[in-house]
Amino acid sequence: MELKRRVKQGPGPRGAAVALVALALSGCGTLAPKYTRPEAPIPATWPSGPAYQEQKEQPGKPPVAALSWRDFFNNEKLRGLITLALENNRDLREAALNIERARAIYRIQRAPLFPFVNASGVGNVQRVPADLSSTREADTFEQYSATVGLTSYELDFFGRVRSLRNQALQQFFATEEARRSAQISLVAEVAQSWLTLAADRELLGLAQETLKSHQATYDLTKRRFDVGVASALDVRQAQTTVESAKVDIARYTGLVAQDENALRLLVGASLPPDSLPGALTSVTDLEEIPAGLPSEVLQCRPDILAAEHQLEGAYANIGAARAAFFPRIALTANAGVASSELEGLFESGSGTWLFAPRIDLPIFNAGSLRAQLKVSQVDRDIFLSRYERAIQSAFREVADALAQQGTIGNQMAAQQALVDATTEAYKLSEARFTKGIESFLTVLDSQRALYSAQQNLITIRLLRLTNEVTLYRVLGGGAA
Repeated sequence: MELKRRVKQGPGPRGAAVALVALALSGCGTLAPKYTRPEAPIPATWPSGPAYQEQKEQPGKPPVAALSWRDFFNNEKLRGLITLALENNRDLREAALNIERARAIYRIQRAPLFPFVNASGVGNVQRVPADLSSTREADTFEQYSATVGLTSYELDFFGRVRSLRNQALQQFFATEEARRSAQISLVAEVAQSWLTLAADRELLGLAQETLKSHQATYDLTKRRFDVGVASALDVRQAQTTVESAKVDIARYTGLVAQDENALRLLVGASLPPDSLPGALTSVTDLEEIPAGLPSEVLQCRPDILAAEHQLEGAYANIGAARAAFFPRIALTANAGVASSELEGLFESGSGTWLFAPRIDLPIFNAGSLRAQLKVSQVDRDIFLSRYERAIQSAFREVADALAQQGTIGNQMAAQQALVDATTEAYKLSEARFTKGIESFLTVLDSQRALYSAQQNLITIRLLRLTNEVTLYRVLGGGAA
């Protein structure tokens, strides 16, 4: 009898609120497996061998991740273009919007941790006809109520809601890292496109200078032919070098225009005239990348951090799938006033309240819950494989860039020596041809060799500068 009386009386609004808070605070953990960062499936040091420079520590040098692009790129024109690209590039803008979307999704998943409190006012007026009325007379019924309460608030005893919240949080972190990765890539792409434009402009200038030189040689040969000193074959051979230079001028003119178009797309706006580069020889070396960095630096790359956050989110999903096996307890409660007349809605004795706990216990679901748990576990393994593959790919990118860095200096020195040698050979062959000692074919071969060597020198100089940009990117250069 005492039990029945206690149930009939109920806990009252204040007692229901106290019970609600106590029960809510009791659920503070999750069933997600504990996350530990997997061991990186790569060597602890960078590769070594004939293709690599000896990696030496440089005390006082900040890590690449802490090196701002403003400090790395020391050309004011390039800095201005990068700033413009960061403000206007549409891909980067989309990445920023994805962050806002992920933040909103996280807030949506976080909201069920707190009860939703709603206020409602209801007025209901109903007329009952005589044939349906118990008094056999038409009647009108009125009912008014005003309540404040919560509906179906889940007590997260087993961490299902918290696991979903954690998964959304990790997705938000991953999206933020993806934006950082996109920004670093954009900075590197703008720099490489700008350097490529500078190289193609220099190649165009070289082709124009070569045309002048070959045109002068052709004119001289034509005059010698007119006086009977040179043969028709010499004239035609000289003409081939002129036409070849014209072909290169047309080709490089098109490439320069395409380079500007590519740069314009990256920047996302019109290119200021004073931001375009001159010849590549006017570009100074970039900030030196600190050497001696261990492979653990890859753990700080944004794309790898994004993959790790995705992996942590998969762990949280396992917790939500495990919690689905356990009961779900929800509360519905409200308190307010009700009356059959609007005037008496707030009079004494019109108070009303409701406290309705609910529990759902899974009994038979044809194995769907177990399948969902299996899916979450397989997803965890998939994201683990992606994380490890991201580290391995990053290691390969850095190793390739270091191999190129270790050999590009020798290429540069050898190519410069080749240009110097072919320049002297061309001068000697031209002098001997003028004195009638050598044939024009020797002069022609020297011209072609010099032109090719000069072109290759510009290409290698571009390769050296873009290699420095690539190292900055693959080592996780700072995006700020």
